[in-house]
Amino acid sequence: MMSGLTSHRRALALLMPALLGLLALTIPMFRAPAGTSPGMRPVAAATMTVAQAISSQSGGTGTVRGYIVGQPTATNTVLFANFTGDTALAIADSSGETDTGDMLYVQITSAYRSSFGLQSNPGLIGDPLTVTGTLTAYFTHAGLKSPSAMTLGGSTPTPTPTGTTSPAPTGYYAAAAGKSGAALKSALHGIISSGVSTLSYDAVWNALKVTDQDPANSANVILLYSGVSRSKSLNGGDLGDWNREHVWAKSHGDFGTANGPGTDLHHLRPEDVHVNSERDNKDFDTGGTAVADAPGNRTDADSWEPRAAVKGDVARMIFYMAVRYEGGDSWPNLEVDDATGSGTAPRLGRLSALRQWNLQDPPDAFEMRRNELIYSSYQHNRNPFIDHPEWVTSIFG
Repeated sequence: MMSGLTSHRRALALLMPALLGLLALTIPMFRAPAGTSPGMRPVAAATMTVAQAISSQSGGTGTVRGYIVGQPTATNTVLFANFTGDTALAIADSSGETDTGDMLYVQITSAYRSSFGLQSNPGLIGDPLTVTGTLTAYFTHAGLKSPSAMTLGGSTPTPTPTGTTSPAPTGYYAAAAGKSGAALKSALHGIISSGVSTLSYDAVWNALKVTDQDPANSANVILLYSGVSRSKSLNGGDLGDWNREHVWAKSHGDFGTANGPGTDLHHLRPEDVHVNSERDNKDFDTGGTAVADAPGNRTDADSWEPRAAVKGDVARMIFYMAVRYEGGDSWPNLEVDDATGSGTAPRLGRLSALRQWNLQDPPDAFEMRRNELIYSSYQHNRNPFIDHPEWVTSIFG
């Protein structure tokens, strides 16, 4: 018995070299891509937009795709020409981005400087770049350091948000389970209109100082369109102050500032007095001329395009208002349409732009924290499109 087992082992040993040779012919050898450390096999991961990378400064590894827009030299300073070095570049989701708040600062280590340094390669401006590295602050700014791969080409990704992105309490959306379209809209209206606490317009001041607090400076708030961090104490109506921006302009439905839609924190945000005045009651759409006081924003006669980092925020606020206020509680029936210039009618557009912005700019940590604070500390209702951004497509197409 032992003799037979030994003979089988010897036969297998003689066959092994042949088997290994056959495997080598049928299974291609793995080769690490350029820029990957020898012997290290990269782990496949979804490519992030710049906006997602800015919101993911956890110190983990990520792959980001964006457009090369300039050379960062300080926290809020980026050179767009006359470059002075090859050690850093800035990328953004738009090739024409000028707002540093919407940029990711990328460290260029020695292995990549000859190919990607802007002093040596100024023609790279506007080119798409895919880079893998550590998502951590650089120049005290959202950044990516110690790159392990840098590649030109491709275009920025447009992820489709799916699944829950914010910790809604168990059972909060139970009545919406399994529904879609008009049935889902009706269910969500019932959920977010029940047990709601309303604030006075004066109380909104202090609430915004909490919901929109700058994560990096507890004495400040972040202004919606301009992205500036400004002292909480500078709330008021003078130049240099910030005031209460109605993202759904109150004239679109003529609901004023009485308790209800006029004081609903889910669409009220801090903004510079002058910038708020420039936005006025315009609809939302793409295009127009650059807004000098709020880089990254554009405007024309009847529309406003916010900066890339808050386009999704704006869209989800508008969709919330259209579901929350359906005309059955003495307030107008607010609707989103695919037009601009509706004046005082209870409509706001442009639907096609808002749908796209929801996809381009998924909810980030700031937006989710804000939603949770409004629910837990103030109104006791949630914006369902922050928790479930995919519901925008189900309801609004």
